[in-house]
Amino acid sequence: QVQLVESGGGSVQAGGSLRLSCAASGRTRSIYLLAWFRQAPGKEREGVAGFVIRGATKLYGDSVKGRFTLSQDNAKETLYLEMNSLKPEDTGMYYCAADDHYGGDWNDPREYNYWGQGTQVTVSS
Repeated sequence: QVQLVESGGGSVQAGGSLRLSCAASGRTRSIYLLAWFRQAPGKEREGVAGFVIRGATKLYGDSVKGRFTLSQDNAKETLYLEMNSLKPEDTGMYYCAADDHYGGDWNDPREYNYWGQGTQVTVSS
């Protein structure tokens, strides 16, 4: 089992920044892929950014490229999402997810078998 705990959400004005954290614990060596998803009310869950553990490959959704950046602290087993130039459309619940099997589409939420409880991000205009 893998446990994921998100933190760092909050309320900011448009143009502001936030940094989200996802702390992993448990069978972390089994993780192949970590990702951030978000979901706004009435909308489907959307892939924001993905991190392939082997090779440290970073992947981003089109709507956040150039604004959001992934980083990791291997010693703390924590994945960070630095969010800059935030827009009102970035508002939503942000979830960290882990996948322990190889392959699949990183931004398909059905690929993931572990999820955190989420952290709310609200961006006002």
